[in-house]
Amino acid sequence: MLPYEHIIIIDKESKISVYRQIAISIINAIRNGTLKAETHLPSSRELAKTLGVHRKTVIAGYEELEAQDWITIVPRKHVAVSGHIPLLKPQKWGEPDILTPYENDLSIPFRIVEENTISKNVASYPDIIIDDGHPDVRLSPIDDLLKTYRSLTSKKYAIKNANIGTAQGTLKLREELVNYLSVTRGLNISVDNILITHGAQMSIYLSAQLLLGHSSKIIVGKPNYPVANKTFEETEAKIIEVNVDDKGIDTDVIERICKRKKIDAVYVIPHHHYPTTVTLSVERRVKLLELSKQFSFAIIEDDYDYDYHYTSSPYLPLASGNHNGNVIYIGSFSKILDPALRIGFMVAPKNFIEQCTAFRKIIDMGGDGYMQNALATLIKEDELKRHLKKSKKCYHERRDFLDALLKEKLGKSVSYTLPTGGMAIWVKLNPGYSIARLVANTQFKIIRWDAEQNAFRFGFASMDETELTQAVEALKMGLEKISCNGDTSTQV
Repeated sequence: MLPYEHIIIIDKESKISVYRQIAISIINAIRNGTLKAETHLPSSRELAKTLGVHRKTVIAGYEELEAQDWITIVPRKHVAVSGHIPLLKPQKWGEPDILTPYENDLSIPFRIVEENTISKNVASYPDIIIDDGHPDVRLSPIDDLLKTYRSLTSKKYAIKNANIGTAQGTLKLREELVNYLSVTRGLNISVDNILITHGAQMSIYLSAQLLLGHSSKIIVGKPNYPVANKTFEETEAKIIEVNVDDKGIDTDVIERICKRKKIDAVYVIPHHHYPTTVTLSVERRVKLLELSKQFSFAIIEDDYDYDYHYTSSPYLPLASGNHNGNVIYIGSFSKILDPALRIGFMVAPKNFIEQCTAFRKIIDMGGDGYMQNALATLIKEDELKRHLKKSKKCYHERRDFLDALLKEKLGKSVSYTLPTGGMAIWVKLNPGYSIARLVANTQFKIIRWDAEQNAFRFGFASMDETELTQAVEALKMGLEKISCNGDTSTQV
């Protein structure tokens, strides 16, 4: 008789019921050829004694197998493996354990999107994380949002509205955005000009897929938002980098490029450019719009944190100017409420929105209608406006607090220009310090850093004063460790 005590493995600590563990073990033995078609299995009484379990448990396992056609039960005679099972080569006893199916790599050729990917264990993240500019979820009106969400799921009309026709976004949210974007950004649009997406990144992806191809050319800032660059690379378009200075992307250089070659699009972050935080000057805004009309290229305007401006009212978006429909305007509520709340939007001419919606449906039939309608209620009842007023004041104070801390603690080690808005400061390390060595030799984590610029983004909005103080102290210790007079064990 086969050694069923080795074929059927029972783990009493497992959450899987014992009868199902018996069934699964027998299925695996059939699949790997250990149990062949029409092989007789032990009686329920005999197998129960071998495994040390109750007979009813074995009977339940056998009944499960029979229901799935793995075995045949002939009452009072025998239990046997189904005769329909194909003949499989059995594994030899004593062979090394075979990998479970998903422990193997896929050997069939497939497209590699990114080399050298490393699995990240979230549980191993350090206590101090300097993000690249996230909101403080503790300040967000999440409770109000979820309360409305729950309320909507209990109403028949709300259930219907949340589950039908959400590919472009719920009508309720798009109607609220028409008014909201008119008041806050000066955009003159209708519901047909809006597509609701899972965050700004989806909008960037959809725009790139429709505007670009292998023979296209797109201009981006240098440095730039790396995920946007990756998105454009995936279209096989040629990326042309133009330097970003203290006035934003250099439009004179863009003009010279346009005179030499056909440009299909320009990706620009006019407010608080990522990563440098600089704001595109008025003169360059006007010139970029004129160049777009003159040379017929699209402008992808990523306005991810428009709402946070501290010293004055923010500049109106390029999309609010005279552009003949050439501007694809992208925004997000993730930077206002919570990075985990994946709701963004795209504003563009109707024909472009229609095609983006059609393309989006290939991979995603629509967003969370309940959440979109809950957000619409938050906007309609001015709760979002109140939150922005409160959080803007708080983030302004945190920016200034961090400014004072950096000057006091790290004045000789770093330099930066205090941004007029946004949620991060672009901090450059002075000569004698290396950002790559700092990242390699410290226990805290910096989300966004640039070796070429020797700089990093210090997101201040998500930290209170105590947390900012801890982060700066950690930075101070790290810089002392890798300074010219300190540890030089890590060479970059």
